Parts: sequence; C-alpha cells; structure tokens
Amino acid sequence: MHNCGRGYDATMIALEKRIVWGADVVMMQEQVVEKEGYNISHPGYRLVRGGRTMTAIRRDTHLEFSEVDMGEDGDVQVFDIKYPSGREMRVVNVYNQRKQVEGVRSQGRPARTARWSEIMGRNKILLGGDWNAHSDRWDPECPPKRDEVFLTNLMDEYDLMDVTDGEATHTCTRNGEISRSLIDFFITKAGMADNFEIATDLATTSDHAIVCAHLRWDEGEGVKVSRKVTGWDIDGLKSEEEKENYEKAKREWKDKSSKRPVLTKESSEEELQKEAEWIQWNFANHLNRCCKNIKVCARSKRWWNEEIAEKRRILGSLNRARRRGEATQQQVKKQRSNTRRIIRQSKTKMWQDFLSSATKDQVWQALRYTKPGGQQTTKALKSSDGVVAESWDDKAELIKEKAFPKPLKGVERKAQDEGGGMWRKITDEDIRLALFDQSVKKAPGPDRLGFKAMRLLWEWDAPRIIAMVKVTFRLGIHPQVWKEARGVVIPKPNKPDYGVAKAYRVITLLNCLGKVVEKVAANAIAEECE
Repeated sequence: MHNCGRGYDATMIALEKRIVWGADVVMMQEQVVEKEGYNISHPGYRLVRGGRTMTAIRRDTHLEFSEVDMGEDGDVQVFDIKYPSGREMRVVNVYNQRKQVEGVRSQGRPARTARWSEIMGRNKILLGGDWNAHSDRWDPECPPKRDEVFLTNLMDEYDLMDVTDGEATHTCTRNGEISRSLIDFFITKAGMADNFEIATDLATTSDHAIVCAHLRWDEGEGVKVSRKVTGWDIDGLKSEEEKENYEKAKREWKDKSSKRPVLTKESSEEELQKEAEWIQWNFANHLNRCCKNIKVCARSKRWWNEEIAEKRRILGSLNRARRRGEATQQQVKKQRSNTRRIIRQSKTKMWQDFLSSATKDQVWQALRYTKPGGQQTTKALKSSDGVVAESWDDKAELIKEKAFPKPLKGVERKAQDEGGGMWRKITDEDIRLALFDQSVKKAPGPDRLGFKAMRLLWEWDAPRIIAMVKVTFRLGIHPQVWKEARGVVIPKPNKPDYGVAKAYRVITLLNCLGKVVEKVAANAIAEECE
C-alpha cells in the first residue's frame, strides 16, 4: 500500500519493489495523474483504476480477484479474493480526503459516502489506505486529534482493529518544522489482526511510506499450527531418553512385519508392486504413531523461544477475553506490540550470534543472506504457440511439458521381458553400502521417507529390503510407487526472459528406496566395467 503523491517515480517504485517481493496486490492512493495520450502500465501487474485510488493485481497470481462496485466516487475500491484452497476474503483500498475543485478543497469526502454496511459484510476483510485521520488510538505520538471521527466510528461499529508496526508513515514540513504522523495503515476484524505481519519501507520519492501486510492463514491467533507432516524426528526416537519408546516401536513393527512374508526368487511383478506399496504406506503410518512428527511452521524457526511462546499464549488469551468483553482492544494491541518486539529482538540476537561465531565460509553465506530475495511467484509463461499460462495449474502443466517431453511418434520404449543374471552377483553388503552411503540430508520424495527413515527400517527389517531389491533386479522393473516424484521449480540463472518455460529447471525428488536400487545398479555397472 502506498500514497504516491501523484508522482510517476513513486508509482513505479511502489510497483517495482512489490514485484520483487512477490506481492499479489498493491493498493495505491494519489497515483500518477494520467493525461490524454499518456498512460502508465507495468508488465508484472494489471492496473485497475478508480478515482484517486488504483489497485495493481499481479498478472501471474494464483488468486482469483473480482471487483465489487460499492457506489462511491472512485476513492474506495473493493475486491473479493478467492484462494486455491477455497478461502475467501475482501480487500478495500481507501483514500479518505476531500476533493479539490479548481484548487479549492470541498467539504465532503467521497470515501465516506460508500456503502459501508455492504462493504463490511465479510468476516475476512482487510482495509488499507491513506486515512488522513489523527488519533492516539493508532498513533501514540499523535498531534492534536483531527478528522478521526469517521474512522473511529467505523472501527467501533464493525469491531475493527488497526494493524501497524508503530512507525510513522507520513512526513511533512510546515512553517519550517518537520512533523511525522501515522495516517497510512491497515485495519481488519479484530479476530484476524494476529494473522498479519506489517513492515514499513520509506525508500520512495513520495512523502508517504510503503506499508506492507503479509497474511499468514495457517497460524490464526497464534495457537494454530500447520497440520502438514513433513517428516519424523528419527534422532529423537533413537535417543537415550526415548529408549523405551524405541524398543516398543521396534517390537510393534516386527510383529506387523512377521505376518507378511518377504519376497522370494519366485515372486512376480505384481507381488513386487504390492510389497513396495505395503512398505511405503505401513512404515509411514507406523512412524506417525511412534515418532514425533515434524511440522514446518513459525515455531520451526531458530529464533523461536519460550519467551515468544509465552507472549503468544498471553496474546491468544487476551483475544479470547476481548471477544467476551473482558479485555479492551488497547490491551490486545499493547500485547501484540510487545510480542512483535520480542520476535524482532530474538531475530536480531540470532543474526548477531551467527555473525560473531561465523567461520570463513559462513561469512560468504551471511553475504548471500543479505541479498534481497527473488520473486516469490513464477511470472506468467508463454508457450511456443503463443498461449499465455497465468494460473498455477496452467504454468505447472507448461513447465512439465517442457521438462519432460513425450517420446517421439513411432518410438516405443519396451521393457525387457526378463532380467539378466546380474542380480545373482548382488550381495547383502552391496545393498547395505548403497543405503548407508547416501546422505541423510537428501530430500525425500512424496512418501516423506528419507534416508534416516530407511536406515531405521534396515535396523528393524533388513531382510525385507534385501529381498525386494534383488527381486527388482531379477525382474528388471521399477515399482510404480517409486516412479512418483515431487517437482521443485527453480529459475535458471542469467536468463534474458523468465516468461518462457525453458527458463526454469525442475528438481525431481524421488522416493529414497528407489534411489537405493539405482545406487546398487550404478555400483554394479561400474564394477563390471572395471
């Protein structure tokens, strides 16, 4: 969000800065005045013009935007947003200032004539803009109150709360004195206030700051965390403190495994496919029950500590008390500011500790950390026949076609009818070395069973792995579940145009048990060639 002060440079800086950081929407007030024969545009954003407001929507966003007409004079723009997950919210771009007619300001403010009862008809809503209102309710260093009645009434009537980082957003000089005030900020329903992270950037040619809001859906009031399991704490399970739990988990797996015979020299392809599926499904479920799940969320960060956790618990309690009428918005706001201050201090301390103890190589690592991040979302892509892919699914399909081309017509890849005799030369030690030579830091495939989990399975049930690998070589096939992969798209460096699919590389993450078979094959071929 940014008041551009009717300047071209400020308007373009606001767009350029936000495209770098991956902003899906940029709300601007007093954007550059367009004249006949002179229009502004941006390759990364679609510009939706109001009166004295303009909203820029990222062209390659994965969100669905629809503009809603709320009957004002172009100083309030309303957009409904739909996420791929199905969640919906509303964003409102506001410029609350009198209009000028031939250099004279009128008494009315068009923003106040909007149909606010209809605008506020959503539970999930974020309002941002230049409110031109002064009050110590949102600005602790406020000059005398002025023009704040409309906004305070709006906040009281619809249970809204300002979301600020306490930094001044407007600087002006009057009578030779510089004054700063907080008049550009976001407000939202009190229940959503903790979902937003706010940052202020002063590097523009306007006398207003750029204010950024980042929405975190998954954390709610600070007591909810992501439910997606990304792995298991294998080291914790094998620690001395968890010895009893480890032995119990080992016994339970052996009991389950003993009821299913291992593969033999006579096993068929169908039996091999079922065995690979059985191991993948049952071992993952077994780890879910006996091992601590790893879930990536804010609390996974190194800067998270007990003090922050306690502050978040207090903030959650205050939010619930406010809804019951037992706490005020000011108490909640004060606690939120304290929590954010503690988080900033923790991040700063972690960074300073890292720098003070950095080795020679880590100094260059620190330099990489200080570089600005690249774009967070992939640009709209154009296919060879000129079709533009803007949605996430269309871009994924286009990159997949380019990275994994289909075989040429008339060329068929036939699987061998029978495996060769190499499988007879493969020993148990060859399979063990192929497993334990792999780095435990390698990313797992879709089954989430990394090499730490595979080593644990070897400790508990090595004969099952050995038998399956040997049958795989005897039959000369790869089980279908090992052919599933997770693709991570990264941009290739120094490409002139990132609007085409060939400017991106797909890193394919395969299931680790399949990598063991590939390692055994590679070692066997190398030994045979020697």
